[in-house]
Amino acid sequence: MASTSVPLTLPVLPLDDEVVLPGMVVPLELSNPEVRAAVEAARAGNAGGKPQVLLVPRLDGSYAAVGALATVEQVGRLADGDPAALVRAVRRVRIGAGTTGPGAALWVETTPFKESDQGLPVAGRALELVKEYKALSTQWLRRRGAWQIVDRVAAIEDVGELADHIGYAPFATAEQKLKVLLEADRPARLEYALGLLREHLAEEEVNDSIRKDVEEGVAKQQKEFLLRRQLEAVRKELAELNGEADTEEEDYRARVEAAALPEKVREAALKEVDKLERASDQSPEGSWIRTWLDTVLELPWNERSEDAYDIAAARAVLDADHTGLADVKDRIVEYLAVRKRRADQGLGQIGGRRGGAVLALVGPPGVGKTSLGESVAKAMGRSFVRVALGGVRDEAEIRGHRRTYVGSIPGRIVRAIKEAGTMNPVVLLDEIDKVGSDYRGDPAAALLEVLDPAQNHTFRDHYLEVELDLSDVVFLATANVLEAIPEPLLDRMDLVRLDGYTEDEKVAIARDHLLPRQLAKAGLGGDELTVDEAALRRLAAEYTREAGVRNLERSIARILRKVAAQTELGERELPAAIGPDDLRALLGRPHHVPESAQEPAERRTAVPGVATGLAVTGAGGDVLYIEASLADAETGSTGLTLTGQLGDVMKESAHIALSFLRSRGAELELPVTGLRERGIHLHVPAGAVPKDGPSAGITMTTALASLLSGRKVRTDVAMTGEVSLTGRVLPIGGVKQKLLAADRSGITTVIIPKRNEADLDDVPAEVLERLTVHPVSDVREVLRLALEPAGVLVAAA
Repeated sequence: MASTSVPLTLPVLPLDDEVVLPGMVVPLELSNPEVRAAVEAARAGNAGGKPQVLLVPRLDGSYAAVGALATVEQVGRLADGDPAALVRAVRRVRIGAGTTGPGAALWVETTPFKESDQGLPVAGRALELVKEYKALSTQWLRRRGAWQIVDRVAAIEDVGELADHIGYAPFATAEQKLKVLLEADRPARLEYALGLLREHLAEEEVNDSIRKDVEEGVAKQQKEFLLRRQLEAVRKELAELNGEADTEEEDYRARVEAAALPEKVREAALKEVDKLERASDQSPEGSWIRTWLDTVLELPWNERSEDAYDIAAARAVLDADHTGLADVKDRIVEYLAVRKRRADQGLGQIGGRRGGAVLALVGPPGVGKTSLGESVAKAMGRSFVRVALGGVRDEAEIRGHRRTYVGSIPGRIVRAIKEAGTMNPVVLLDEIDKVGSDYRGDPAAALLEVLDPAQNHTFRDHYLEVELDLSDVVFLATANVLEAIPEPLLDRMDLVRLDGYTEDEKVAIARDHLLPRQLAKAGLGGDELTVDEAALRRLAAEYTREAGVRNLERSIARILRKVAAQTELGERELPAAIGPDDLRALLGRPHHVPESAQEPAERRTAVPGVATGLAVTGAGGDVLYIEASLADAETGSTGLTLTGQLGDVMKESAHIALSFLRSRGAELELPVTGLRERGIHLHVPAGAVPKDGPSAGITMTTALASLLSGRKVRTDVAMTGEVSLTGRVLPIGGVKQKLLAADRSGITTVIIPKRNEADLDDVPAEVLERLTVHPVSDVREVLRLALEPAGVLVAAA
């Protein structure tokens, strides 16, 4: 054989979509004209020794730049009789320019292929690669059962030769083998081959695991099937020996008799078992009866949780979970105290009824109504289950579907009892004011029996059609708008108002509950980030003006997310502290600036004819501005124009206010004589929001009086109250919510009706300390307190 350093001229034997690496011995069919031409040319040009050809990979129609010099070992026929040549790849050579030679084959000039560390001893990283490749290769060959090749691979010591052994691997693609062929760095070549081997072994392990799991699952199913069939056969033989017929119907009868069911329920269940025994196997009634029996047997008819009679511990649980909400906490503690005393005295049910409770928690969003249910259940030691009623319009959702319908199921109340696992859980009826009604019935009417303590001990679900005792259940109903709850339903519940939190309570809630929870969600530790109480206070006052704390929690979460992102980007180091001055950079400018903090020219009441009122919305109390303007006499416009999407009651208040001022103009020293020739426009901003109610009467009167007199309304004054034609200030509702809204908005003086003075007892003491409240009974007192003295140009801050 010629020296490896001498250029050679060889006939080209192209390999379509295949690569042969040095050291490989492969058969090639001579039926391919190009293969036959190359072999014949090699044999014709052979001056001595074995004929030589150049094996060149041809992928996607293009030849590779490197090929394998191969010797034609033998020419003969394959087992099927086709002619073939056996060639052995010897070494890599680089392909040069084409030339001429004997035969029809393509001849090319070749140059030696220079490899790195050729002839150097194996050491260092290369030695580690050799050991790992041999180990993995041995593992793969043994999995394939190729034991005769294991020793051959173990005897290879050359790094390049070992790497080229990957050419025999069927899992290696032609592109991957070509990369091995082109690689001049022998350790890098072995490392790449090792990576291919690793990936293949990992895939095989996953496939083996999946195949094993499937085989085990199939074997288990087959075994279970055979055992069950054998068990059925044994039971059948035993039943025949004893003269009995062990049927599914008798199994239901045994379950009913063994279950601890109330007497009437047991009788109804046994009647259904009798029907099941008489029904044929093909009758659909059988499946309905089985489903009904399963439902009855799964209900916890005699399961009850033991109430936690440690009253102090129950109150501690409520205080730990929620800040504020004293009314509902007191009501739960009172309920437990009465239950404890009755238990101590050995008193049981009263007229078949147990001591349940039905509470309606009404308040704006975000004050903790829903989360309070879980705390109540924890404090009482009972199971808790939530029933979402928002958008429910089908009466059957509450009372269940009758069994005559296909797919009928029990109502939500029965399903809640089943889910709780006891007959005395705490059931939260969430968003009861969002229940609707249509042609399918009125779900609110279906709740009348559920929430009536005098009736719910005999509640009957349409699906069960047996009495279910709900008198020991504690029902907590939540609502945002009291007026949306039907009066008969509201009459059956103890009403507890949650009117929103004061600023101090919000800060405490944020510090004790919201911040720790959001720190955990953001992956930050309490020792890594602290938020000053002053920052929390500013967050509650200027960024989230609301009755609850939902937006406050969102703002805290946004701050923590920004801090986490800044930390990962290297813009901030931990531990860190967030102060009030950091909020603008993290959240932007404040969204709610108190009226008193603005410049005099920017204030809403900086011009005559604008007064500040107080209102109650579904989101709690709010500040309402009422604006009045007088048309020019030359326009010819007359009468009263009202805008701002006002309801009928609010429109009537505007007419009453105008009539009072017209009739008392001289007494109040107001120029009302020209009102008949000039039109008056009364507007309440936020025109897209519907507004109604009589409580803006004195605010409208004050705005009109300010317009006619030219005296501005004091910036720090807000008011609420209904007005009569004689100027009397009549009582209104929602005093606590309105005063909380005034305090949040920076108002310092509030005017309320005299007859609402008793409602101040419900207002937190710290709010009353910040507010100056004037109970009044006449509009004249309102004007005296609200209007600036004549000649004052700018209201005092």
